[in-house]
Amino acid sequence: MAVTDRAIEGIKQMIISGRVRPGDRLPPEAELGEVLGLSRSSLREAVRALSLMNVLDVRQGDGTYVTSLTPALLLDALSFTLDLQHDDSILQFLEVRRILEPVATAMAATRLTDAEIAGLGDLLDELDDDAGVEELVANDQEFHRRIVAGCHNDVLASLVERLSGQTHRARVWRGLTEEGAVARTRDEHRSIQRALAQREPDLAHAWASVHIAGVEDWLRRALVEKPPYGSATP
Repeated sequence: MAVTDRAIEGIKQMIISGRVRPGDRLPPEAELGEVLGLSRSSLREAVRALSLMNVLDVRQGDGTYVTSLTPALLLDALSFTLDLQHDDSILQFLEVRRILEPVATAMAATRLTDAEIAGLGDLLDELDDDAGVEELVANDQEFHRRIVAGCHNDVLASLVERLSGQTHRARVWRGLTEEGAVARTRDEHRSIQRALAQREPDLAHAWASVHIAGVEDWLRRALVEKPPYGSATP
C-alpha cells in the first residue's frame, strides 16, 4: 500500500472507530503523524485527497475538521464524475436510475403523507396545456425530487437525485424533438401520483419504471441517429 493510501486509511479508521466524529477537529499535524507513524508530507497528501472527497474540511488558520459526513455531501463527488461523462456514458447512468428510482418511489408510496401526495397533484396542476419544454422539465425535476425525498432514505435519495440531475439536457432535447413527449410525460406523472395516493407500492414502482424507461429508450435511439444532443441545449 502506498504511503499516502496508508495515511488515508489511518484517518478513515479514526473516523470509523469514533476517535474523531463528524464536526471534530483532527489532531495537529505533528501529533497525527506520530499517532499514525507517517510523515507530514504523506498526511498532507491524504488530507488533500479526503478534502476533495468532502470527508475533511481544511480551514485556513483554524485546522482540519471532519465534515458532517452526510450522504448528500459525500456524494457530491458523483456529480463531478457525471459532469465529465459523454452521452453514451450518460445512458449507463440512466440505466442505474431506472433501477433505483422505482424502488424509491415504491418506498415513498407508504411513507409520504397525505398532504405531500396532494401537493404532488397541485404541482402537476401548475402546468398549463401550453407549457413550454423548460417549464415542463423544471416541474418534472421537482416532482421526482419530492417523491425521492419521500422515501426517507438519505443515501438512496442522494444517489437518485444526482443521477436524475444529469439527465436534464436529455429531457429538454426529448421534449423538443419527440412528438407527444410533453403530453406523455404529464400523463405518466399523473399515473405515478395516483398510485402513490392509492398507497400501491407495486403500481408506483411500475409507473416509475415505465416513465424512466421512456427517456432511456429515447436516448438509445437518439444516440444511434446522432442528433446534436451533446451540444448546448436550445
